[in-house]
Amino acid sequence: MKQAMLYDVEDIRIMEVPIPAPGPGEVLVRNKISTTCGTDVKNFKRGYPLLKPPHPYGHEFSGVVAAVGAGVTHVKEGDRVACHNTAPCNHCYYCKHGQPSMCESLTFCRGSYAEYVKVPAPVAAQNMFVIPDTLSHKTASLMEPFSCAVYGIENCPISLGDFVVVNGAGPIGLMFARLAVLRGAKVLVTDMVAGRLETAERLGVWKTLNLTGVEDTVDAVRALTDGARGADIVIEATGLIQVWETSVRMTRKGGFVLLFGGTRSGSVLHVDATLLHYSQITVKGVFHTTPVHVAAALELLKLGVISAEDFIQHEYPLDDLETAIREHASGAVIKNCIVYN
Repeated sequence: MKQAMLYDVEDIRIMEVPIPAPGPGEVLVRNKISTTCGTDVKNFKRGYPLLKPPHPYGHEFSGVVAAVGAGVTHVKEGDRVACHNTAPCNHCYYCKHGQPSMCESLTFCRGSYAEYVKVPAPVAAQNMFVIPDTLSHKTASLMEPFSCAVYGIENCPISLGDFVVVNGAGPIGLMFARLAVLRGAKVLVTDMVAGRLETAERLGVWKTLNLTGVEDTVDAVRALTDGARGADIVIEATGLIQVWETSVRMTRKGGFVLLFGGTRSGSVLHVDATLLHYSQITVKGVFHTTPVHVAAALELLKLGVISAEDFIQHEYPLDDLETAIREHASGAVIKNCIVYN
C-alpha cells in the first residue's frame, strides 16, 4: 500500500509499505477520505513537539473496515466507520480524576494519509464508530477536529445572548463559531482571510471582522460591544501567541478567555497581572478532547450541524498530498481532502 511519511520539516515522502495485519483488538480500515488539518500544517512547516520525524503522517480519516483482530465485536468487515486518532488509558491519575484529555498514556492512531490504517485496540474500542449511509465519509472525517471544538465549547460558560468573539476562522475556529451560534450567542469572528470569514457568515455568525490593516485589533473588537466594555467570552483558535495576548485584552471585566490554538514550542504568554486581578478575568487553556465529546461530535454531525460542503474544498490523490497541505497552509481553503479508490 501507499503511505505518507514525514521525514523532516517540509519533507513528505509517499512510500510503498506492506498492508498491516490487525492484532488482538485492532481494526484495519481501508481509507476513503483523509482530511488536512492545521496540526498537519504546523507539523509540516515547523515540526510538532509531541512527534519526532520520520513518522507516519496525518490523523483525520474515515473508511471501511477491511479486517478485524481477535476479540473485536463492535465492528465487522464492510462497516463504514469514523475513527478518532487517540484514546485515553482510563487508568492514570488524570483519567481517574475526570481529565482524560490530560492522559499520561494516550494511545495514538497516526498515519491516516495512507491507503490502509491499522487502528490500535484502545482507539478501536473507545473512539471508532459505525456511521450510517446517510453520513458521507467526507463529513465523518471531520469528527476528530469537531470533537475538539465540542470539548472546548463545553468549557466555555456561554449564556444565551452573550457576546462571543472567536479569533481565527480556520477549521477549529469555524467549528467553535458554529457551536457558539447554536448556544444562542452573538458571535463575532475575526481573521485576515476574506474567504474564511465568508464561511463564518454562512455558519450563522452575527458579524465578521477582517483584521487586515487594523492597527489595534483589541480596540476594533471592543468597539463592537456595548460601551466598548469587551466580550463576555473570547475564544482563541489561531495558535499565535500574540493572538493569545490580544484575546485576553478583548474580554470584559469578569469575562472568560479560552486559549485553544496550540502555539509554537517555547512561546511565553505575557499578561498584565493588574488587568487579570482587578478585572477578575478567567483565562483557561484547553487541549484536545475526550471520548464523551468524540461521541457527541459524531451525533452532531449526523444532525447536520456542520457538513463537508462548508469545510472541505478540494480533492487530491495521495501522491499530491504536499500540494493539498501547502494550499491549506496558504489560507486559500478551509480544508482539503485526500481521496482513495
